[in-house]
Amino acid sequence: MTENAQPVFSIEKIYVKDLSLEVPGAPQIYLERETPEINVQLRTEGRGLDEGLYEVVLTVTVTARLGGDRNVFLIEVAQGGVFQIRNIPEGDLEPVMMIGCPNILFPYARESVSDAITRAGFQPVQLAPVNFEALYQAQREQAAVRDAGEVPIQ
Repeated sequence: MTENAQPVFSIEKIYVKDLSLEVPGAPQIYLERETPEINVQLRTEGRGLDEGLYEVVLTVTVTARLGGDRNVFLIEVAQGGVFQIRNIPEGDLEPVMMIGCPNILFPYARESVSDAITRAGFQPVQLAPVNFEALYQAQREQAAVRDAGEVPIQ
């Protein structure tokens, strides 16, 4: 490998790694007229597979509740991707995996969530766009504060 090697980034494969849907109150829940409260959580994980190949998994969890305690539905989609990432400085690899790759995976995860919820008999949930760069920066800041706070008290 030469010093002037150009950075390489390519999508090798995009896939649904896991999909789970629960409707615990069926069929009675379909008789409810109240609009449920929707909660969305995101998690991104990445790992090396082989030389220059990485798997990134974006997990989207959507929970709909009535009255704060009765689950209408719970769906979790783990949208995975295998990416070729080469010739990128070591310090830039994590941002590429935690910002760039989730930006690619999110539309696929959003479609899987909407499709599964519709097939379950509910109105589709349209997930709003996500700023993965802001999420990444917030996580880094939280980690820095947490690390700074781990000084032993004497």
